[in-house]
Amino acid sequence: MQLDAQQAYEGLIEFLYRAPIGLAQTTLDGAVDMLNPMASSLLMPIAPQAALDNMFAVLEPLAPELRAMVAAFEAPSGIIAEGLRLVLPPAAQSQRSSSSAPQVLSLNLMKTDPQRLMFVVADATLEVQREHETLSRRLRSAARTDQLTRMPNREAVREEIARLLMRPDDGDSRFAVLFLNCDRFRQVNDSLGQAVGDQLLVLVGERIRGALRPPSDRIDPHAGAGQLAARVGGDEFVVVLDGMRSCADAEKVAARLLDAVARPYAVGGHDIVCSASLGIVWGAGAARDPDEVLRDAGIAMVEAKRAGGARQRVFESAMRERAARRADIESELRQALVEEQLFVVYQPVVGMLPDGRTDHAAGVEALVRWRHPVRGIVPPIDFIQVAEECGLIGAVGDFVLERACRDFMAWRAELGERAPRLMAVNLSRAQLGQAGWIDTVQRILHATGMPAAQLQLEVTESLAAQGEDVQQRLHELKRLGVKLALDDFGTGYSSLSSLHLLPVDTVKIDRSFVSQADTSAHHRVLIEATVKVAQSLGMRTVAEGIETLSQAEVVRAYSCNKAQGYFYSRPLPAPDLLAWLDSHHAVAA
Repeated sequence: MQLDAQQAYEGLIEFLYRAPIGLAQTTLDGAVDMLNPMASSLLMPIAPQAALDNMFAVLEPLAPELRAMVAAFEAPSGIIAEGLRLVLPPAAQSQRSSSSAPQVLSLNLMKTDPQRLMFVVADATLEVQREHETLSRRLRSAARTDQLTRMPNREAVREEIARLLMRPDDGDSRFAVLFLNCDRFRQVNDSLGQAVGDQLLVLVGERIRGALRPPSDRIDPHAGAGQLAARVGGDEFVVVLDGMRSCADAEKVAARLLDAVARPYAVGGHDIVCSASLGIVWGAGAARDPDEVLRDAGIAMVEAKRAGGARQRVFESAMRERAARRADIESELRQALVEEQLFVVYQPVVGMLPDGRTDHAAGVEALVRWRHPVRGIVPPIDFIQVAEECGLIGAVGDFVLERACRDFMAWRAELGERAPRLMAVNLSRAQLGQAGWIDTVQRILHATGMPAAQLQLEVTESLAAQGEDVQQRLHELKRLGVKLALDDFGTGYSSLSSLHLLPVDTVKIDRSFVSQADTSAHHRVLIEATVKVAQSLGMRTVAEGIETLSQAEVVRAYSCNKAQGYFYSRPLPAPDLLAWLDSHHAVAA
């Protein structure tokens, strides 16, 4: 029995001395009873004066809390500390020439009985490095992932495009970048709230991923092909298609994406329709880096949106030049608002009285112009759409509204009964979608003294038909007492059968109908039908774009209430309008 015990003890000692971890047995005050070679090797670089006789003294610079932890541990045995990480100071690391020298130690401290402690020390350098690598991979993945949709983000797209740009062009297959932007997301977000907007973006992302089906897209199987769908910010998504054999194939994928995104969504109890505009870049073209590729795809997307939205456009170099011009116009327009370069002109709207006479003081329509310091008078076709795209249209519209109301009241004071009796001002989508804009209208009416009943706010037919939020704003305007007109009727989404659903007082028949009233029986029927339906609903009608006497006679014959166009007058600055009124004999309504 004594021999067996002796062998067991010797075996234990041999294990302790050969163990790949450091072991040190001490008293409760840290005095070392036993220290194996691995513990000595690991601790010697940090031991003061190379003394390893007390573990608390050795570890004091790295773990000064150990003494207190032992003193506070009242149980006769157990684990006092586990998995402590001790980072060795540079001086301790430099004492070893090997590149694999320990940099971080792991320490476990146990109380083995009421009188003894066991310190277990190990080299944790590789484990820490693996943890750092894992964390780095996770952080890199998080940095490349959109947190809302869990799709790849802009950085992931940039990396993928950079990889494709570095690849030699073999001519057989190329890549395409599709840049997609939701057409009405801002209105959805403003009217229904950010939570609904976020849910909608998640659904749009799912639609995009679901619409990508590689087997049907004629992708070259030997081109390292793939598809990456990402959200790159706000309501913007990008799809990278690799291995495409022709631009036509990329366009087919784009058409499928647009169809998928345009289907109605059910979000938070709301039925939402949100179409998209899409730009395509085929191959690298003249782009030299990922940002230029994305810029060109975004420019093509803006071209699609400018063409009416819900469509795609393939990038052409001329688009870049137009985008640069629009950027210049945007910058100059911002300056124009500050320096009051914008001004308002007024086109007369005449009344067509039953006895055949013309009421020249029936009303006017306010139209904005830009007096550029270098280019002279800039027509609205050159800057209104840019103002809509860059978010300035609201400021432009509010300027026109306030200036028109002030001019109207000045005319009343100067002309009395000879002054125009109605002021018409166009509204933009941005104004109707702006929170608190109804209060802005109320403030302008109060500040200028403008009677609400003599202000007519005009919305296009397509805008008036866009959802409950627009309808709600129109009803709020009606409650203020202002009149509402449906502009450009016949060019949008409404029909005569749905006219009764819109809270408007006046229907303005679009010039595309009026311009052919004297030559086309079909257009005369449309004008007559519009007038009769409007009259049955208690609405008045205005014929737009009258340019000839024969056109004026046709719309008068169909009992249209009012008319406007170059036949009567071009848009005039305020002083010229007063002269125009003086030159005609105004007739009371």
